[in-house]
Amino acid sequence: MSNSFLLKETQYKVGDTIEINYKINEGDKERIQIFKGILLKIRGNSQAERMITVRKITKSGIGVERVIPLSSPYISGMKLVKKSSYNKAKLYFIRNLSDQEIRTKLYHVKQKVVHKTKKTTTKK
Repeated sequence: MSNSFLLKETQYKVGDTIEINYKINEGDKERIQIFKGILLKIRGNSQAERMITVRKITKSGIGVERVIPLSSPYISGMKLVKKSSYNKAKLYFIRNLSDQEIRTKLYHVKQKVVHKTKKTTTKK
């Protein structure tokens, strides 16, 4: 089992922020609801049994997790919003972190350290 999957030529991995367009039937009407959150976990060995867990924080500050099977007919589209630089298989630890702590852990780009050398001039 890997911590990434490929869907329509886009590679998704754990820690990425994704946007899922999910069809919802309300009586005789059908509408599309957008669920945007961080990909916590990828489960399943084959494409038919692959499931993902996505977590978002609501405006009132409540965390909502949704388990979505990728073979579901209710998924009308997925889009990668933000790429992560994190390399773990599951992100359960972000349940206890604030938004700023999550951003620093998942999207922190390591900068190259450049050492400046002093130029010495010699007098003749």
